[in-house]
Amino acid sequence: MNPGTDQNNPKKIGLALSGGGVRGVSHLGVIQALTDHGITFSHISGTSAGAIAAAFFSEGYTPKEILQIIKDTRLLKLLRPAFGSTGLVSILNARFLIEKYIPHNSFQKLKTHITIASVDLGEGKLVYFTDGDLDMAILASCCLPGIFRPIIINDHMYVDGGILNNFPVEPLVGNCDLIIGSSCNHLPAVTEIKSFGNLIDRAAMIAINSSLNTHKNLCDIVIEPHGLGGYGIFDTDAAEEIYMIGYEEGLKAIEANEKLKIIAQAQKRVKKAHG
Repeated sequence: MNPGTDQNNPKKIGLALSGGGVRGVSHLGVIQALTDHGITFSHISGTSAGAIAAAFFSEGYTPKEILQIIKDTRLLKLLRPAFGSTGLVSILNARFLIEKYIPHNSFQKLKTHITIASVDLGEGKLVYFTDGDLDMAILASCCLPGIFRPIIINDHMYVDGGILNNFPVEPLVGNCDLIIGSSCNHLPAVTEIKSFGNLIDRAAMIAINSSLNTHKNLCDIVIEPHGLGGYGIFDTDAAEEIYMIGYEEGLKAIEANEKLKIIAQAQKRVKKAHG
């Protein structure tokens, strides 16, 4: 948070959205709860599924509209692993869907400033996209290595940002008065692993979450539904349930967190005064 800011009336609210496959649909529920209470954002950062949510919301779609787009277009199914005859497949199949709903394909023309995290595979470093072709940045951030061919942008190979930063809070630090983080990868303790897919998913999430607390500490408020651990990252049929889990967690956060409650009340007063 910027020094000297009135914590009860932050002018710039940032939102960080983690990766997590279909579990990222919970971000839409969280955003719905926050916006229902008048909370708006000046900057949104996201990795993978969080990048999709950030881009579509910043284009002006409501969370419910984005959920419907995901269900109608089967967008997340296009981002699932599927092996072709040569092994790795291209994630570019999803490009036409992004361009259909965000035809200008520009960071600058979005209604809210966004940052998308990806990893430059050749350079071995984290990269934050804030300009260029929006669709390619989104796909780069979603490009699971070992499953999809890397996305090539300006002769550089890019893959899923979650490898190095699955919760990209850093772009908001120093640029926002209040930072809200929405994380969708809480893992409950388990006593058995039921499938090979579940094993891979859990192992990947443990590795990705290894730096989670460091990123949480950069947030003023963290919203983290604890009911998502039972859903796989490709469990697309559960999108509606996951959305509602995020929505309910967002409402709980507003009720339980004094900062959010004060902001929501202030926004209501502003709306009433201009009503």
